[in-house]
Amino acid sequence: MNMKGRSFLTLKDYTREEIEYLLELAAKLKEKKKNGFLGKSLKGKNIALIFEKPSTRTRCSFTIGCLDEGGHPEYLGREDIQLGHKESIEDTARVLGRMFDGIEFRGYSHESVEKLAKYSGVPVWNGLTDSYHPTQILADFLTLKEQFGKLEGLKLVYAGDGRNNMANSLIIGASKMGINITILSPKKLWPNDELISHCMEYANKSGSKIELTENVDDVVGADVIYTDVWCSMGEEDLAAERIKLLKPYQVNDNLLTMTGKPHTIVLHCLPAVKGNEITYEVFERFSKVIFDQAENRMHTIKAIMVATLGNE
Repeated sequence: MNMKGRSFLTLKDYTREEIEYLLELAAKLKEKKKNGFLGKSLKGKNIALIFEKPSTRTRCSFTIGCLDEGGHPEYLGREDIQLGHKESIEDTARVLGRMFDGIEFRGYSHESVEKLAKYSGVPVWNGLTDSYHPTQILADFLTLKEQFGKLEGLKLVYAGDGRNNMANSLIIGASKMGINITILSPKKLWPNDELISHCMEYANKSGSKIELTENVDDVVGADVIYTDVWCSMGEEDLAAERIKLLKPYQVNDNLLTMTGKPHTIVLHCLPAVKGNEITYEVFERFSKVIFDQAENRMHTIKAIMVATLGNE
């Protein structure tokens, strides 16, 4: 499947078949690395890694993924370039596009990553914006395939802030891949109507079911319970209000029991605030699969770079 030259900004831009291809490629690259074989797909390629927001998994995944395939990653933090300050994003994009073969962006405005893709002339990959976190979803889905051997027909319940970048991206990915997704959240924190409308169209094609609910009883039948921090980066001043609002949706033993399924797993995109969105006990019980999920960031991000920029 030819994806050369394409950017990866949101899963809206990728078909079910293309997402499946990326997951299969990631699984192959993971197996190769496990057996001590690295590639040369990015040999001679220079990759710009732009970070407005701090990062552990995204930065390490792009850096190691690039090096594993023979490329050169260059970290560009807030103090290193003039992105959107002394120089417009459009002009920075045109400069970087002449020097680098690919650009990763992790920051605030989704419009920024869109401008980089429009003006740079090279593949641009979204490492996270306030609106979407698509590379995380690929890692989540690879983890689900490892756990269940499939995606289609699984029931995933996302408990917490239903209008953050993780919930947005999970709804898009799940509705494209035939995963039944429930957003368990206070109504004031549900995803916006426009996104749900788009995802209903995807769901009609895939057979996925989308449910928005405030009722914790709707966790029944969940194969997966997924959660994220209650306050995203930049929202720390809302912490007290969010804790009060979201406490009923904490992932704890009681919520797990309500699924009625002994094989239910818990996923978390990290970092976790144990005691808020998830109890310490539940986090530790599912820590192996959660850190499998974290490791899979590296393999899926590597697959994105290889598929859109690689020589092989």
